[in-house]
This record gives sequence, structure tokens and C-alpha cells, in this order.
Amino acid sequence: MKKYWLFLLTIVFIAMMAACSGGTEKGSSNASDGGDNKEEQEQTGDDEQVTLRMSWWGSQGRHDMTLKIIELYEEQNPNVKIEPEFTGFDGYFERMAAQAAGNNLPDIMQQNFGEYLNLYAEQGLLTDINPFLEDGTINLDGVSDVVLDSGMKEGKLLGIPTGTNAFTALYDPAMMEEAGVEMSDDWTWEDFENIVKTVKDKTGQYGAKLPEVKNVFEFYVREQGYKLFNDDGTGLGYEDDQILVDYFNRNLKLYEEGALPGYDETQQVQGPEDELIVHGKAAIDWRWSNQVGVVTDAAGRELKLNLMPGENNRKGMFLKPAMLWSIAENSDKKEEAAKFIDFFTNTIEVFDIGGTDRGIPIKEEIRNEMVSDLEEVDKKVFDYIEFVTENSSPIDSNFPAEASEVINELQNIDEMVMYKKLAPEEGAAEFRKEAEAILNR
Repeated sequence: MKKYWLFLLTIVFIAMMAACSGGTEKGSSNASDGGDNKEEQEQTGDDEQVTLRMSWWGSQGRHDMTLKIIELYEEQNPNVKIEPEFTGFDGYFERMAAQAAGNNLPDIMQQNFGEYLNLYAEQGLLTDINPFLEDGTINLDGVSDVVLDSGMKEGKLLGIPTGTNAFTALYDPAMMEEAGVEMSDDWTWEDFENIVKTVKDKTGQYGAKLPEVKNVFEFYVREQGYKLFNDDGTGLGYEDDQILVDYFNRNLKLYEEGALPGYDETQQVQGPEDELIVHGKAAIDWRWSNQVGVVTDAAGRELKLNLMPGENNRKGMFLKPAMLWSIAENSDKKEEAAKFIDFFTNTIEVFDIGGTDRGIPIKEEIRNEMVSDLEEVDKKVFDYIEFVTENSSPIDSNFPAEASEVINELQNIDEMVMYKKLAPEEGAAEFRKEAEAILNR
């Protein structure tokens, strides 16, 4: 909760700074959160030395792969030096908020679709990338408009997807076989309950990891024909709080029966190597498809991908950009930053190094080159994305700028319900009250 309030205070600070600066002032180009400028401002010649700061979140595996990609780019562009700034997802946007408050965001930053992209767009902190498409600096020929729309906000292209992604119920087929249960892509939430209880009874292990409310509840709402937020961003997109009450009740019941772990266990997970499914302690894990490779590698055994459960799970499923590359508005090296994004998007060696860690490539020719020489895990992810493409509905992009605060509040309330500090009915009512207060202040 202390981290959460610090985050909120920092967001307020961003808004104050943006109001003063208009989000367009040129800032420092050094690799710290503030300090003296280490580099002379570059001229336009190709031989001039250029230093770019680049930030991303992820696992240690992603860090290692990204550093190799940076090394490859620097070999091909000896006049460019890229200073990396990376961390896990927890704390990433708090750090970005502090840098934004100092008008010192990295030149290239990994950005998240939805709540965070819209928040940064609202404050004018991201560069419109359209001019770099128009002048040929970035080549996105053949990329679907649907894919690019995920980085659009009010006519501006503020992020280019690193790849395509989908949420999955990742499961251990050996544990399912031991429990005598079968997985199906048309399973319901009732099927889910039966499966996780059977796994617990037959194997003594958890049937699944505790569903992550930040990701799973959006699917749960969509699957029932609603959205998380209403169209004008002034409230929630569903009217009946019984939807959230049912979600809380199911998880709480399965936790009390020992079929799901509680927060006390899930919060001990610090990386893929700590996941319960990796250690054979849970049969199902909730996961974005680009993370399947690193979890499978950590497990050292076969894991399989499945659609999320639900009566209308095809309606709930959606394709999402795994993440996006954005350029800071405060950067004075926007063209050089755009050149790196073009390199990342159009270079097959990038995906030879990174595989599907940042999603399935958005360029068809890159996908076609990869298909013939895929590792087994990457092939499963490719096949899964192809299946979801045909069995999903369009992504919801109507996230208000305050969405990240609302979703963090949902996370806090989910914890209080699971710790029995709030009854499910109280939690659902409290969430609506807090969400509407945030969205209408």
C-alpha cells in the first residue's frame, strides 16, 4: 500500500510538471533519473556519436536477450551507444513516473498497452511516430492496421507493438494426466472449478495459481458481454456488481478448499523460476503468451497453452500487443530512436535472439522466416496466436487515463477479500465506489 500511494503521488507530480512544461520541453539525455548531461547534443551527420537511453521491464532472460540485441545494433551502427535501463514490471512505471516528473524519460521506452499508454498520452509525454513512417525512417509496410491501432491515441501513433500477444491458461499435461482430467478449449468456469479440485484431491498440489485479478477480471467481464470501463471513461463498464462478487466468491471458495494458493504464497514469486507450475506445485498458471518460453525453460518440461475458461470464452479472448516501443517527447534524439525501432521491427536476427519473448512479430515476412526454424516452444506460441486470432473478439482500447489507478485499486481490494478483511459483496461495492471516485475527480 505504501508503494501504491507513492505511485499515486508521483502521478500527481507528473500532471503538475506536464501542466508547467506542456510535455514538450527538451530534457536531459543522461541515463540516470536526473543529473548533468553527459553528451554534447548530436548534429545530424551519420558519423556523429549518439547516445540513446532505452528502458524496459522483464525477466532476467529478457534482459540478457535485449542486451544482445543492443549489442547487434551497436555493431551495425558504431556511432550509436545505447544505455540500458531495465527492471522487473513491479516498480517500472513508478520509476518512469519519477523520470517523467523530471522531464527526463528515456529516449526509447517499453510501454504497456491500455492504462499506461493512455496515461502517458494524456500528459503529452510521448512522441507521435507517424512522421517517421511518412519519411521512411520506420518501415511498417504490410503491418495490419488493427495491430497499429493498438498504439494509436487521438490520431497519433504513440507506440509500435513489439509483437502480438494473448492471455493463456498455461498447464502441465503430466499433472493433468496424473489427476485423470482432460483440458479442452471450450471449458467453462464450472469445469475449471472441477479440474482444480480434482488435481488437489489426486496429486496433493494446487489445481491452479491464484488468478491475477489485474488480467483475469478484464477477461471475465468481456466474456459476459461487458467492458471493464464504460465508453466515456467515467465509470465501470458493467452495472451489476454480482459479476465481481461471483469472481471473488469462486476464488475464495477454492482457496479455502486448498485448490488455490493465497497471496502469502503468490507474492513470494520474484521471477519465472519461482512460479508454482515450474516446481510442480500447481497445474495451471495464468500467463501472457510471450512469457510461455521463459516459464517452460525454467520448468524444464512440456507445458501446454489453452484458452481461458468461460461459457463464452471466445468472446472474452483478445489479441494484444505484448508491449510497445515509444519515444519520449522530451528526447532530443527522436530520429535516432526511431531508427532503432525500425531495426527491431524489421531485422530477423532480433527475433532469432529474442524468439517470442516480446510477442509474435508484427511483420509478415519476419513471421514467415521464423516459422521454418522455430524452437518447439515458440512453435506452440505461434500456433496458439493463430488459434486465438480466429477465436477472439476485438480488444477494448477505451482505457481512461486514470485506468492504472483503478486497476491498482482492484488489486488492493482483491487482496483484502482473499485475506478476509472484506466480504466479497463489500469488496465489489468498495471497488465501484473507489473506481468512480478516481474516474470522476
